[in-house]
Amino acid sequence: MAARPNTPPRPIIVKKVIQQAHGGHHGGAWKVAYADFVTAMMAFFLLMWLLGATNEAQRKALADYFAPTIVQTKTETAGSTGLFGGDSLVAADRYPHGAAQTGTRAMTIPRDAVGGPREASGREREAESKKFNLLAQSLKDRLQSRADLKRLARNLRFTETLEGLRIDIVDDADVSMFAIGTSQLTPSGAKLFAEVAALVSEVPNRVMVRGHTDSAPWSAKSGTNNWRLSVDRAEVTRHYLEFRGIASERFARIEGVADREPYVPSDRFDPRNRRISITLGWRSVGN
Repeated sequence: MAARPNTPPRPIIVKKVIQQAHGGHHGGAWKVAYADFVTAMMAFFLLMWLLGATNEAQRKALADYFAPTIVQTKTETAGSTGLFGGDSLVAADRYPHGAAQTGTRAMTIPRDAVGGPREASGREREAESKKFNLLAQSLKDRLQSRADLKRLARNLRFTETLEGLRIDIVDDADVSMFAIGTSQLTPSGAKLFAEVAALVSEVPNRVMVRGHTDSAPWSAKSGTNNWRLSVDRAEVTRHYLEFRGIASERFARIEGVADREPYVPSDRFDPRNRRISITLGWRSVGN
């Protein structure tokens, strides 16, 4: 047998296999994404359920609750100062501050899921307005029919406002409802308030009383000011109306605004700026 030729030895090849941990889409990142997706779906279905289970007023209350910027957006505004803020000047949630109004609220924050203030509307509002007109005319006729009260008829003003029928009992150069600089009713004031009390007692509407003064200054030694005087006169009026038969639970608000809402803005010392505003609200007590 022939001998084999000399051949070099075969090289030894070593293959290393390194196993690495799963990464990228094979890792745990998908779990976080899936959890976010499930959370978003739960929120979506909760939103759909709320839209189907609530009415418009409740949805508004929920939206306001989750919008803390509503306070900054709507405070002291009467039109459009923010995104989607173009409400009417007479909207329930915002209205301008003016002497022709009884209220001074700049905004309404919902107190519960019912939403903002309920006001009479449509036929109810029209019926209330007719009732107020009849009451005002009845009081005017009653004053005109009595010789001792006829001259006081000019001291009454009737105005329909956002809150109801406002009855302004106004001083003039000849007649004052209170002794000057005090909260003591004059005889003329007592007679006129008695007639107003008789009118107010004919309806169940809530009652609001507001006191106004002129801008006459006070000395530092007097120990009082127009703010205190306006509040004292409003409280005396409330007490007198209650004495004349108006139930205490009907009073919704008693306040004094000093000389900040003059009846005659051109002359802040005009005696007509001294007045008491008694407002019959649109809604009756209990509604």
